[in-house]
Amino acid sequence: MTWPGWDRFTAAVRAELPRWDATRPCLRIVRAVYAAAADPAGVLAQRPGALERAGLAIDDWHDTRARLAQSEARMVAVLVDLGLSELVTSIAGLTPVGAAAILAETGDPNRFLTPRSLVKHAGLCPRDNASGGYQGKTSISGRGRPGLRVATWRAVWAALPNNPVMAAKFTHLTTRDDNRLARQQARTACAAALLRWLHVVITRRVSWDPAIAAGSTPLRTAA
Repeated sequence: MTWPGWDRFTAAVRAELPRWDATRPCLRIVRAVYAAAADPAGVLAQRPGALERAGLAIDDWHDTRARLAQSEARMVAVLVDLGLSELVTSIAGLTPVGAAAILAETGDPNRFLTPRSLVKHAGLCPRDNASGGYQGKTSISGRGRPGLRVATWRAVWAALPNNPVMAAKFTHLTTRDDNRLARQQARTACAAALLRWLHVVITRRVSWDPAIAAGSTPLRTAA
């Protein structure tokens, strides 16, 4: 097998970029792959087979991405049919797919009497770790739906850079002098907050208000 030169190899890589919705390659990775494939060590006769298997794995990945996109499109369509798309995406940083994934795990939020009960259903409520005079490290209960925790956790990662209220909460929790939280603990607290926000906007049919979410404006209750 004659291995192509660097220019030909990088040209082939760039030609593949549109299939991955990318515009430029990571040259560090490209150089590493090129060096490994061009290395004279090893059994050269096996390399065509190895490259074929790599190609099949890439084809499988493309197929998986396509099926995932179809599933996400159907989830968002259901959200629109329920009239919830505008409400849930009024929460800054929450995508329709992220909201749909959460609601697929919760079902109708109206079946939970309070936002806290929804958080408890996800297993994101704090669990007391004290006995007598001993005070251990507080953690989440973990007794709820694991799928709901995962969906909310993923939504938080996407929302944090785009939601000023959540970002401020995260910064406060990780920098305060008293009971400072680790970054993972702070994200868990943000996940619980996101579920509370979702419960309010859906059950009360009101758009998310950053002032209320931040605690600077009290939440109005029905007379």
